[in-house]
Amino acid sequence: MTTRWLTPEEQRAWRAYIAASRLLEDAIDRQLQQVGGMPHLFYSVLAGLSDAPGRRLRMTDLAEALKITRSRLTYVVNRLERDGLVRRENCAADRRASLAVLTDEGMAVLERTAPGHVETVRSLLFDRLTEEQVGQLEEICTGIARGLQGERAGAGADDVPWRRRSSCS
Repeated sequence: MTTRWLTPEEQRAWRAYIAASRLLEDAIDRQLQQVGGMPHLFYSVLAGLSDAPGRRLRMTDLAEALKITRSRLTYVVNRLERDGLVRRENCAADRRASLAVLTDEGMAVLERTAPGHVETVRSLLFDRLTEEQVGQLEEICTGIARGLQGERAGAGADDVPWRRRSSCS
């Protein structure tokens, strides 16, 4: 099999993407640590639950929405639960499943943290793009995510993080 090396244009685009994504994630993480005392992933869990009906989601659905492994979500929810921001409930419809529920305290933290987070995202990303580029960014990212999520026929159970089994099990 012959290696399909990146063209110079592709190499520049790849390196630009890596640099921008790492710098953006670092800046967002730092802002959320300073203002909310939590990393971006913890904030994302709170935000995801705030958007859900009754501020609750099955853990598997939350892992899928966040595009992370179930074990990583369990770790995050354990930490948020310890801080009183999230609680777990049994799922009445499926005894094997559990729900993550955003507490009133978690909602208050989110409401205090969200304005600064949104301003950071706006100033670091969207203020640097034209309206046309925002649409292109959405189109590009949606296409990449769709391909990576295994929407092709015959995708295996381990193709996406939230379906992977822990290597410890």
